[in-house]
Amino acid sequence: MSAGRVKKTSIYLEPELDAAIKHRAEVLGISKAEAIRRAVAREVGVRKQPRITAIGVGEGPGDVADNHDAYLAGMGED
Repeated sequence: MSAGRVKKTSIYLEPELDAAIKHRAEVLGISKAEAIRRAVAREVGVRKQPRITAIGVGEGPGDVADNHDAYLAGMGED
């Protein structure tokens, strides 16, 4: 998250809810703000696009970047 992509807002929480959010954030290893953003996003049905986190993980031929045309040859043809 970058500061330019969020809007600051203020909310009032009951102490029990604040404590529950704090506990959840600690369990997940995230900030309270992130825990609140995730909860709000779930409630209103907003989903973030998943980030690809597995780039460079695993095994492969190792030359795909150099020989992409050969690997893509025939794809999309019926």
